[in-house]
Amino acid sequence: MSRRPASLSRRLGEGASVPFMGSLNPKSRPSPLLSVGLVLVGAFLIIGYVYSGSGGSNGDKAALSRLGGFHHMCTGGVSCTAEINQALPYLKKAYGDSMHKILHVGPDSCEAVSKLSKEEDTEAWGLEPYDLDDSDANCKSLIRRGIVRVADIKFPLPYRSKSFSLVIVSDALDYLSPKYLNKTLPELARVSSDGFVILSGYPGQRRVKVAEMSKFGRPAKLRSSTWWIRWFVEMKLEENEVATKKFEIAAAKKGYQSSCQIFHLKSLN
Repeated sequence: MSRRPASLSRRLGEGASVPFMGSLNPKSRPSPLLSVGLVLVGAFLIIGYVYSGSGGSNGDKAALSRLGGFHHMCTGGVSCTAEINQALPYLKKAYGDSMHKILHVGPDSCEAVSKLSKEEDTEAWGLEPYDLDDSDANCKSLIRRGIVRVADIKFPLPYRSKSFSLVIVSDALDYLSPKYLNKTLPELARVSSDGFVILSGYPGQRRVKVAEMSKFGRPAKLRSSTWWIRWFVEMKLEENEVATKKFEIAAAKKGYQSSCQIFHLKSLN
């Protein structure tokens, strides 16, 4: 998938064409050996077709797997918060020491914080954008200890400037209108010191949690990368080009392709 500053493009391999023998002279009488040869060639072609249809080569399997994954992604829904776990190795390559104190902003923040906290030398905090009706014992414990807070992100975030080295926001900005993005984006830049990362869905994708619509007060508005980049420019937010490059190189080495758009932005000076 072409994600411009975000991630890498998806490519599917093209099947090679099968060469055929030239046409026979209709006036000549085919020899028995030629007939046998044609039968054998036809048999091999049929076997090859059946084999390839069942997933023959590794290249075909990979292409079909990627295609199948994309279909599942579009029809089954996407959680960009869950995508953080997949992107984590490449985020570590991009940010290095800046991963020592992280704030996650978005739904399922308890789960994100629990996973991030398992990383060595990483201190993770969370901000849930809406009230938690049903939360497990672990989430209640994180909230009770103040590690995860519940706050409306349409208003100033309840943290001092540069409280966190890195801020990761997922599945939250898609629900904000431009009016509130004007307020929230600068806040994300304010509370981070080494940059912030936005994970956003692609246009046409279905969100995993339909119930979130009522809690946010509006359905998700999935925007294109062009829309986001134009908005960042209008907000005078700069791309973190160093982090973007490191992330893309690390992802390319492992063939990682995100199901979400990933933007790397600089903090406020």
